[in-house]
Amino acid sequence: MIDSHCHLADPKFASEMDAVIERANEAGLTNMMTIADTMEEGLTCQKIAEKYDHIFYTAGVHPHHAKEFDFEKDLPALRTHSSHKKCRAIGEIGLDYHYMNSPKDIQQRVFEAQLALAKEGHLPAVVHTRESIADTWTIVKHVQPKKIVLHCCTEKWEDVKKFVDAGYLLSFTGIITYPKSADLRDTVKMCPLESMMIETDAPYLAPESKRGQRNEPAFVKEVAECIASVKGIDLSEVDRVTSQNAVEFFGI
Repeated sequence: MIDSHCHLADPKFASEMDAVIERANEAGLTNMMTIADTMEEGLTCQKIAEKYDHIFYTAGVHPHHAKEFDFEKDLPALRTHSSHKKCRAIGEIGLDYHYMNSPKDIQQRVFEAQLALAKEGHLPAVVHTRESIADTWTIVKHVQPKKIVLHCCTEKWEDVKKFVDAGYLLSFTGIITYPKSADLRDTVKMCPLESMMIETDAPYLAPESKRGQRNEPAFVKEVAECIASVKGIDLSEVDRVTSQNAVEFFGI
């Protein structure tokens, strides 16, 4: 089983990183992808990935931090990351119109630049989209990257079907286990298993049975169990296919 999106560079893990990794190993995880939200986190993720053989990382700037993006300095730095043997994607990048921590126009410019960089470097992109799916699609359609995943998908099927039809992936978190997530479980039901990955987004979004706790990669099994239940298939099949999707997507 693979946790395709976790934030191991988050300070919440700093004091017990080895224990978190050990619990993930005991839960049967074969790989983890630690995701950067800022340029500084990219360097921390790199160090984590260099320490643990089965952990890989991404580098990119989240839309919350788009206003801090320095095109002259940060784009070359991301190119440097992209050549590192453990860096397997550009991300987390995208648009977030919920909190609006950065102005829309700046978010869009920074997203498009990083998406183009991923395409240029033949890397997949890990995309964040919140209350911004139409603009996300407009930019993706313009850049036409080869591989993207909409991480922490929370949209209705009719809003993301075009991404799946274009050959892109959706990734689901513990949100699908929440009682009020019926619409999202419909998206899970409609999305082909071959077009999805599973993730925790740890330390955020713990699954229903762990609500109120700090999330961690070991809990990704509950996401897979929910998908199996929604689709009426064996957990082993969800594990096999989503793991293979992650291996192919990230090249691990």
